[in-house]
Amino acid sequence: MNKHDVSIILEEIGTLLELQGENPFKVKAYYNGARIIELLEEDLVELVKENRLHEVKGIGKALEEKITELIETGALEFYDKLKEEIPKELQEILKIQGIGPKKARVLYKDLGIETVEELEEACTQNRLVDIKGFGEKTQNKILEGIKGYNSFRNQFLISTGLSYGNFIHNKLKELPQVQRISLAGSIRRFKEVIKDIDIIVSCLEKDIDYVMDYFTSLEGVLKVTGRGKTKCSITLDMGMNVDMRIVKDSEFPNALQHFTGSKEHNTALRHRAKQMGYKINEYGIFKGDEIVPVKDEGDIYNIVKLEYIPPELRENNGEIEAAELSNIPKLVELSSIRGVFHVHSHFSDGRNSIEELVKAAIDRGFKYIGISDHSKSAIYAGGLKEQDIQRQHSEIEGLRRKYPNIEIFKGIESDILADGSLDYRDDVLETFDYVIASIHSHFNMDSDTMTKRIIKAIKNPYTKILGHATGRLLLSRNAYDLDLKEIIDTCSKYRVAIEINSNPHRLDLDWRMCKYAKEKGVKLVVEPDAHRVEGLDDIFYGIGVARKGWLEAKDILNTYDVEDIKSYFSSRDV
Repeated sequence: MNKHDVSIILEEIGTLLELQGENPFKVKAYYNGARIIELLEEDLVELVKENRLHEVKGIGKALEEKITELIETGALEFYDKLKEEIPKELQEILKIQGIGPKKARVLYKDLGIETVEELEEACTQNRLVDIKGFGEKTQNKILEGIKGYNSFRNQFLISTGLSYGNFIHNKLKELPQVQRISLAGSIRRFKEVIKDIDIIVSCLEKDIDYVMDYFTSLEGVLKVTGRGKTKCSITLDMGMNVDMRIVKDSEFPNALQHFTGSKEHNTALRHRAKQMGYKINEYGIFKGDEIVPVKDEGDIYNIVKLEYIPPELRENNGEIEAAELSNIPKLVELSSIRGVFHVHSHFSDGRNSIEELVKAAIDRGFKYIGISDHSKSAIYAGGLKEQDIQRQHSEIEGLRRKYPNIEIFKGIESDILADGSLDYRDDVLETFDYVIASIHSHFNMDSDTMTKRIIKAIKNPYTKILGHATGRLLLSRNAYDLDLKEIIDTCSKYRVAIEINSNPHRLDLDWRMCKYAKEKGVKLVVEPDAHRVEGLDDIFYGIGVARKGWLEAKDILNTYDVEDIKSYFSSRDV
């Protein structure tokens, strides 16, 4: 339990209390406590051990007791009871855009609405119109929010899937009865959003029941939804389904290839095999009635005269044709990344000082780091005013002298305003080594207006990187309405790199467009959009997107060395 975990729980307690209609001062105390703990510079565990938590301004006795309980036990009885008192379905309503705790409480109190289904029915029956604080406009917005919620229902971010999937995988791998094991399905193909987790295991027939018993008794299992001779299915307490298939070790490569998919890839592969006189299924590859032995997936592809196809590319998106010609790209690796540029410090809405971020970058073996806080239009994020920029640049100069073995770049994430201009004068923009241009407002423009807006920002000679190009928030907000190909074409013309934002909620640029950007000669930049030290590690997810988008190290700007980066940033005429 770290300060981030504690902060999340305090924030959730505030929300639950607000749903109950608790005293607003008490509610605010938990929200404030969450923010105080998140921004805490001292070690929270040490503060608790040394009984000094009460010295932190804003942490009263009640909060101190609860935080201490969380740190010392990893749980909080008050929090658990609170969750039990409030219907889980009512908490689910909060996921709908436009519904906060206050509105959810009114709906529950006045109309008895506890579920999303009941809310949708009330909206279609026009029952929200006359409720104070709602009205027809709000009702229509809620209906739109419900549509979005339903389209994302029972789906999970790849980061969530990997967190739970790797936990289960690693637990099963410890069993001496398990011969081979791998995640499969969409999670292995690194789809940005998944519905469930697939796991393939090989073991001896006599050990199958033991492995299944262990699997179904793992921490976090809510219920067993199916159990047969070779397949076992569970639902986790967080709502995700997990399917485990157990096969003979000789069948493991075939089962892994089959259940990794995609369906379209497998159909194309089977069609090719059939033309060559083979039959491929989950049990093996056959020549007539004879099974052809294989040691791994590579053998399967080689038998049908194909280069090995990495799981990320198996979407029937030209990979079969490329493998036939031995043109599968050497996909970028996480170890190829030499530095990052989209990093926020406590000068805006980041949680760490620049020096802490620099040290973290050194610890990760980076050769450079760029600090790119929010610009002045992002008032909600503490965007930098001109005097803040001067202070920050002075601090960076000092840190450059203190840490000569890493290059520290001066950057900014400048807001693209509604008319496409950036939100600083040219004489301010020229003080930065690079500018990331991003949209943070006015999301609902029509396609033509939005496209022209972004293109104008790309043409600004100070723009070096286009940030989170489509603005999507996975399972929450759809991409802007725009012509993405025209934007990529413009980036190609003006030599502006496009970010692959590695935040698991964004993963933007989408992998489906990375290949097009590569074909147009646009450089991609795998960026963490980090707001705390730990966020630097999110580049793992961005690398997954890059690999799925057919990208090699040479296509990724931040695999380059320092001098090449400096050259790239200074290459456009200003």
